[in-house]
Amino acid sequence: MSSAGTLPTLKAGMVGFGMIVDETYRPFFETVYKEDLYQRSTGPVAVSLDAVVSRTGARAEKYLAENGDKVGGFQSFAGDNAIEEMIDAGVDFACVASPDDRHFDACKKLLGAGVHVIVEKPSVLSLQELDELVALAEKNNVTAKVVYHKLFDPDHKRMRSLVYDGVLQHVNNGYCSLLEPKAISGKQFAQWITGRNPGTYVAVHYIKLIDFSFGGKLKTITAAGQRGLVGEKDGPTWDSCQMKMVYEYESGREAAFDIQTSWVTPDNFPGYVEQEVQFRFDNGLWNGHSRKRGVECTVEDKTPMEIKNSLNNHFNAPFVEPWNERSQRGYGIEVIEQFAKEVAQVEFGGPESERAERLAQIRSLDYNDLSADRQTVAAVQALEAILEKRAQGEPDCVVRVNDENGGLVLYRPGSNEFEVLYEGTV
Repeated sequence: MSSAGTLPTLKAGMVGFGMIVDETYRPFFETVYKEDLYQRSTGPVAVSLDAVVSRTGARAEKYLAENGDKVGGFQSFAGDNAIEEMIDAGVDFACVASPDDRHFDACKKLLGAGVHVIVEKPSVLSLQELDELVALAEKNNVTAKVVYHKLFDPDHKRMRSLVYDGVLQHVNNGYCSLLEPKAISGKQFAQWITGRNPGTYVAVHYIKLIDFSFGGKLKTITAAGQRGLVGEKDGPTWDSCQMKMVYEYESGREAAFDIQTSWVTPDNFPGYVEQEVQFRFDNGLWNGHSRKRGVECTVEDKTPMEIKNSLNNHFNAPFVEPWNERSQRGYGIEVIEQFAKEVAQVEFGGPESERAERLAQIRSLDYNDLSADRQTVAAVQALEAILEKRAQGEPDCVVRVNDENGGLVLYRPGSNEFEVLYEGTV
């Protein structure tokens, strides 16, 4: 970090260079290269993309050749020691957008080197991994954050505002659905979905939305799923899955939430993804649907493949502004910008003697701090364990949270045996 005699600067690294990078991180870094990050407490702060780590380096090198001038260029690293090479190159924060089963190793190396980290959801796949990363962040006095861009969705923010202000009172139950097109499992992520499920990849958005918006204590997780399209019908790779979570609230009352996810929706479906939520309260009902926000478009020979009929312009879209400048905006980019502002606040928001206080303030933000991700990670860990048992011929297992046998405990139907997935308190 540089702040003496020059504009304060944050040097960034990027781990992974796939689809989500092109949709959100790329436009963020291109925008911040042209216009410095600004908030009153720090003044203008320059943010540069200095290093990229990817599996082969091919996509990063292609971008460098065609559009590298839009971010001022960066070093591209690939291979077994790529993370270490990026650390040696000197970065202040890093964005981790690799496949989710690779998150832990990358974050561990970065946090261990004293680098601020933001990682795509799910942050990690077990509470044991989460504990280790949180401890590393605390030890090295850096932030460890996770991307939940759907918390920035204007619809979801409005719902939470009504809950926060007590207008919508006590959630009773809820239903969430997120269906991805076949291209997700068959093309974009075909190299890493073996043995995986779409619930871990996308249900986690709604797990966090529920956990953050309504609070409460997670009590029980159950799940089922379907196979046979992207993998063998009796194998460990899932086409779709359905999970149920039960929460208990301070009132002693419970609420159940069903989350359905799939990545085998036909590619010519009119929307990029089909997203729907419904929450029932004591005094009200909230319905949200991503394809019914009021925008529908048809262009001959372009929709519904090159351009979808149903557009989610809130997430991320390229625009020509009224003053004829091109931009790319949306909540998928806002969440990354906000993280960069949080890092800038820690490093440049006041005197060095008060850095620890600023760091503690940023860590207290439970919408994205890893330390506040416990119940979400617990639900992901439980989901994967239940589906693994189902693939092994043991369906209908149940995971209970913080019961007499442990923090996360899997029970088999009709059996007195149980398996402790996590011993500590969730």
